[in-house]
Amino acid sequence: MISIEDALFKVKRNVNPLLKEDVKVIEKANGYYLYKDVISPINMPPYRQSAMDGYALHLHNDLHYKLIGEVKAGDGHEPNLKKGEAVRIFTGAPVPDTANAIMMQEKVISNNDTISIEHQINLEQNIRPLGEQVKEGDIALKKGTKLTPAGIGYLTSLGITEVSVYKKPSIAIVTTGNELIEPGQELKYGQIYESNSKMLQGVLYSLKFYDVTLHKVEDDYEKTVNLLRSIIKNNDLVLITGGISVGDYDYVGKALNELQVEEIFYKVQQKPGKPLFFGKKENTSIFALPGNPAAALTCFYVYVYIALQNMMERTDTELPRTQAKSISKFVKRGDRPQFLKAIYNDGEVELLEGQNSSMLQTFALSNALVFVPAEISEVHMGDVLETIVLPV
Repeated sequence: MISIEDALFKVKRNVNPLLKEDVKVIEKANGYYLYKDVISPINMPPYRQSAMDGYALHLHNDLHYKLIGEVKAGDGHEPNLKKGEAVRIFTGAPVPDTANAIMMQEKVISNNDTISIEHQINLEQNIRPLGEQVKEGDIALKKGTKLTPAGIGYLTSLGITEVSVYKKPSIAIVTTGNELIEPGQELKYGQIYESNSKMLQGVLYSLKFYDVTLHKVEDDYEKTVNLLRSIIKNNDLVLITGGISVGDYDYVGKALNELQVEEIFYKVQQKPGKPLFFGKKENTSIFALPGNPAAALTCFYVYVYIALQNMMERTDTELPRTQAKSISKFVKRGDRPQFLKAIYNDGEVELLEGQNSSMLQTFALSNALVFVPAEISEVHMGDVLETIVLPV
């Protein structure tokens, strides 16, 4: 059995970036990291652009201008303005080359074919210059940038339809146990509805990892070996829940051993989640998580999250941790360090009832995990606690 610190170190050291390129259509690239610099194919804006509704002017020394036309967004014609002439113009419209300033409409008095402005303005005022955001041939977004909805909108505005991104890992989730049945079926005596796979799939989806497959295997040694052999060969990350202990019908550990999976560690000095296994076979990382749902999810947030970030070249990235003042009491049983389900809000944290590793009801209300070291046996109100803020 190893410490939490050693387990974290071994995960970070043994999970390497995939460094594989993938090409995504721009609308499906949200949450991915750019594999290479994106070069702008155009100037943005692609023409001198009006920043507001008003009048485009060819400046002269007078405050009065002759109105010769109108330009609205999307117009393809370009009026030729002489000194002292103006055109009505609207936000986003192309500014004629012969106009050198725009006066906002609130400061203009219009009288048929003439206008009067309140005061003189500076050259190029209220005009967005050609290539103000980015110029043709320049880097629009650098390699390693995480694409967000704003980034997707920005690249789409440049006419870009697909991007080169870092491939996200393919992930297989395996659940074990004869007692598990799918929701929707009649629940018979001795059976429970299988929830771990949907829980883990849900958290992976929330983190924008979508290449996820679900598998179930009975408590049968040969079937466990055959299934694990196939999915380890065909995935970058394998998450197994249940069957990792040493009971008569726990076959996962024996199967991993037969498949020559390298054991990095097995069992961590913590609560919940003591029977955690982490290993590798070639380029595939394997986590055998505890079968108890709350323990499995805790181990995911503490360890699997880091593995996923390392695969995406976000080296050593953990969930954010902060110091928070406890507004509740807690008595810790046993001498293991413990992760407690909690609600964090504005520098304060509430430790919740129902910390059993099999119970998800409390986890469903939580937005944080509080870490209580081995040497602390009791938490008092006002104590400052290390708090892991969970992704929403």
